Amino acid sequence: MRLLATLVVIAGAVLAGSQLADAETYPNRPIRVLVSSTAGGPLDVFTRLVTHKMEERLHQPFIIENRSGAGGNIAALGAAQSQPDGYTLLFSIDTTFTVNPSLFKQNPVDLDKDFVTLSAWAKFGQVLGVPSTLPIGSLADLLELSHQKDLSYGSSGTGSPAHLAFSYLQAISGLRATHIPYRGNPPALLALLSGDVQAAMVVTTSLLPLAREGKVKLLAYSDSSRSEAVPDVPTVAELGYPNFEVVFGYVMLVPADTPKSITEVLFNEATRAVMEPDVRETLKSTDTVPIALSSKDSLVWLHDNRKKWSDVISKMNISAE
Repeated sequence: MRLLATLVVIAGAVLAGSQLADAETYPNRPIRVLVSSTAGGPLDVFTRLVTHKMEERLHQPFIIENRSGAGGNIAALGAAQSQPDGYTLLFSIDTTFTVNPSLFKQNPVDLDKDFVTLSAWAKFGQVLGVPSTLPIGSLADLLELSHQKDLSYGSSGTGSPAHLAFSYLQAISGLRATHIPYRGNPPALLALLSGDVQAAMVVTTSLLPLAREGKVKLLAYSDSSRSEAVPDVPTVAELGYPNFEVVFGYVMLVPADTPKSITEVLFNEATRAVMEPDVRETLKSTDTVPIALSSKDSLVWLHDNRKKWSDVISKMNISAE
């Protein structure tokens, strides 16, 4: 027993020494970044903003690999199966871990077992829009109209933020509308403009230019406080649903068992990058708010949102198509 205890102490000392050495030399080669969206999308733009700043300070290239599909599961699985050495990062929308466990019958990754959550870096809401030709002017009007005639709403796909935000609105308000999923935001917006669907709840930057052109009307915002981008648009909470809050976030994770000394380097440098004035200004222009939660707070936030979306998915009978 005494020999075993001695070996444990030695092993611990070797591990601690190894981790210290890792921290002192990390990074000494390029870092691979898996992004769970297509190139040019909001998550991809955010990732490149942050990692470019990190490159400048850590003096190593960050190689972006876009792996979209399966609601983020393809990129997440790739990260989970990588070596836990700090040379593979995952940037994802939180729905990969808050929605997919309830949406997919067989989910390939486990947030708690497969990853170390570094941070939820930024959040963004959704704005409810209708075609300007629809003879209504408020959320209450839309609710009333939905009980008088069949309505439909568009999204960029089943389980997308646009789908979930509208489903949650339906769950708490009694709004009636049929979901029409499209392959991405552009066709969903075209359907809204043509009147093929009567509503959509999407990121502000998608609808704001159309609102300025008088093509759509903005009725409500999903966060608990108003958006700086559209300060005249009331929140859903202000309109009679005080418990309504829907935001989504960009999260950064690494494979489980990545040494703490390395996760601290990544967290500190990414936090520094997110808080740079030019990054914050760019995020503001996309109606994205920096939050930079700690690892512990990020995990709590993800678990809380997973419970919320599990309830909504069950109530609205949502399933992956």
